[in-house]
Amino acid sequence: MRQEIVLRRHLVAGAVQFLDHALRRDPRGVPMTGCAGGLSGALWAEHDARLYDGADWVLSAVGFDERMRAAAFVVTGEGRIDEQTLQGKLVGEVATRCRQAGVPCHGIVGKIELDPFDERILDFASLTEATTLEELESAGRALVD
Repeated sequence: MRQEIVLRRHLVAGAVQFLDHALRRDPRGVPMTGCAGGLSGALWAEHDARLYDGADWVLSAVGFDERMRAAAFVVTGEGRIDEQTLQGKLVGEVATRCRQAGVPCHGIVGKIELDPFDERILDFASLTEATTLEELESAGRALVD
């Protein structure tokens, strides 16, 4: 445990030193630069990459709104639904668009870490934790029964 803490401190110190000296611009504190493990920030800082809202971009690219409106309901999933879900994760954007269009949205997730109030903001028709293949199959069957 102690070695792990020391290793983390060295990794953090190395990352801070890298940010302080290696990149042309500092991505810390710039919205959307922490996505994909910081890859978007590094590309922005070093190569002037444009930053887009990832959830909106992905959903637009696949024609989500048209497909959603033609569906009886939508199923979305996430490893963990938490505070970040309310701050731009794809699953949160899917739930919001479904709510706005009046299309039921069912979430199947590995872990629910939202309080009941925040769950109501997303307004899922159902939200199920499933971490094993059997639980995933059971959750899927429950949606079509």
